[in-house]
Amino acid sequence: MAGVVEISVRSNLREIERSLDTFVRAQIPFATATALTAIARDVQAAEVENLRSMFRNPSPFTLRSVRVTPARKSAPEATVFVMDKAEQYLVPYEFGGVHKLPGPALFNPKDIDVNAYGQLPRGIMARLRGRKDIFIGAIQTSHGRISGVWQRLDVSKSGGQRKKRAGRGSLHDKNLGALKLLIRFGDALPVTQHLDYFKRAQQIVNRNFEKEFGRALAKAIATAN
Repeated sequence: MAGVVEISVRSNLREIERSLDTFVRAQIPFATATALTAIARDVQAAEVENLRSMFRNPSPFTLRSVRVTPARKSAPEATVFVMDKAEQYLVPYEFGGVHKLPGPALFNPKDIDVNAYGQLPRGIMARLRGRKDIFIGAIQTSHGRISGVWQRLDVSKSGGQRKKRAGRGSLHDKNLGALKLLIRFGDALPVTQHLDYFKRAQQIVNRNFEKEFGRALAKAIATAN
């Protein structure tokens, strides 16, 4: 999976192990698992903080998507990964490309409430699609064809007729009547920001492994005596 950090510290361990006696070497599996897990937590915290810095008010779902699988004595490998659903839209920020869209088009809210994270509420498109005063499609305007979700101002939610002229910020279509653009559809745009997810993880491992391993080994020796 693209969101997994895979960094080896085997060479570090071999060098440390050669300088230790038999008793201390026996504590290495526990110390290794403890140190790897501690570093993985450091990587997780750094990646979450990076998401906070890059995105304006990122959602809790995005921040919680960075997870850790702890290492064990029998499996000395800790994994920092991004949950699949979040990974889909975060991958372009690591490898480049265009924004990952939730559907065939980018939703650009115009005159509709969004949540605290600037996103459309969950299920909003399904709810709008069922309303009789909503038209979803392209309208020819003086600025060209605009695709999106339009509210028919002269039709009520239940489908009843009402007199409503197109006011400021609205327009009039000869077939659909007075319309207000609620959500505009656009194309996916190239991603210009980069998370440097793997580079940051490697830096943290290089900087912290020996310190964390030494701390974990000292604890393992103390508790084994």
